[in-house]
Amino acid sequence: MASVNKVIIVGNLGRDPETRYMPNGEAVTNVAVATTESWKDKNSGDKKEITEWHRITFYRKLAEIAGQYLKKGSSVYIEGRLQTRKWTDKDGVERYTTEIIADTMQMLGGRPGAGGGSSAMDDDYGSSAPAPRQSSGGQSARPAAKPAASNFNDMDDDIPF
Repeated sequence: MASVNKVIIVGNLGRDPETRYMPNGEAVTNVAVATTESWKDKNSGDKKEITEWHRITFYRKLAEIAGQYLKKGSSVYIEGRLQTRKWTDKDGVERYTTEIIADTMQMLGGRPGAGGGSSAMDDDYGSSAPAPRQSSGGQSARPAAKPAASNFNDMDDDIPF
């Protein structure tokens, strides 16, 4: 039987990306992305809202691009797969973390000063940047445009991790 592990997230970063480098020199960038669902309560008529936080991990060239161009409040479209890993905390307790391993990232929103219209640069810098599968050349990611400022306010306090 075939199986599929595919996740698509469209949301906003709750904090600036954290980039580090593995011993082999490859970049790893972690971000927290919030997705918010809103609806109108049938009984009270009040607007209700729930925010879900997602851990996203980028590797290699895509990690470098995410670390360089994404900022707290950036709107992003991310495709990837779910992965759960086991780790031991400082007290020796085994813990599990489920995260999204990103393979595609598209920055949403316009560039500052772009005036809302498209330009010839959009094709070169607004395209998605898939993560390279191997370091043997082949696929390379291009830098995406820097996102426009957002009104996503001080969400660090709300991040549960």
